[in-house]
Amino acid sequence: MSWKVAIIGSKGRMGEALIASAQKLGIEVVGAVDQGDDPAPAIEACDAVIDFSFHSVTPQISKIAAANEKPLVIGTTGHSPEERESILSNTSYIPIVWAGNFSTGVNILFYLTRKAAEATGPDFQPEVIEMHHRHKVDAPSGTAEGLIKEIRAARNTSEDQIQHGRQGITGERPIEQIGVHALRGGSVVGEHTVMLVSDNERIELTHKAGDRTIFADGAMKAANWALGKPAGLYEMLDVLGLND
Repeated sequence: MSWKVAIIGSKGRMGEALIASAQKLGIEVVGAVDQGDDPAPAIEACDAVIDFSFHSVTPQISKIAAANEKPLVIGTTGHSPEERESILSNTSYIPIVWAGNFSTGVNILFYLTRKAAEATGPDFQPEVIEMHHRHKVDAPSGTAEGLIKEIRAARNTSEDQIQHGRQGITGERPIEQIGVHALRGGSVVGEHTVMLVSDNERIELTHKAGDRTIFADGAMKAANWALGKPAGLYEMLDVLGLND
């Protein structure tokens, strides 16, 4: 099926990877939109929208996409509660695929993390470690947030049990705690590890990204999948058929 895409955030690292992916896959880019551009004409002309711009831009993009009944794929992270609420209000009108990471491998990691967290229980305490390039402006990464979400769902853990880093005399580690650690440096594309640690053994689930093309190709796959889908909120696990 031939279709047309509008790319929001086209001059960023991911935007450039998305344009290259579209060219490779034979998908027509009818709008490459970046800061200072009017996104409306591109969204009106496309079949699906992919937004990898900035968290504060996404609510307006989702509003325009909804007004034009165009499926939307969101790769931005770091949204405030107000921004998230604004975006979600448009899931009544269009399908929105919203993911912190569009890599097939990472989404299999999400799936395995939930299954492992369910199977092990409180004897295995979870720690999430992520590393990215020094230019990344938010922490933890959207992918790490996704891993935390899977662990919380499996363990029914409250948000106040999430511990971002540790310093000083912290006392004993609570059984229910989810430790989260963000590392930054160099040109690392993205590495994520989930550890489930008991007194006598440790499970490690790790994904390492070598190139941004895996995210761009996944986002294109998500946009293609969303064409013709009912309005609602979806994630890459839906695209890959792994949501059960």
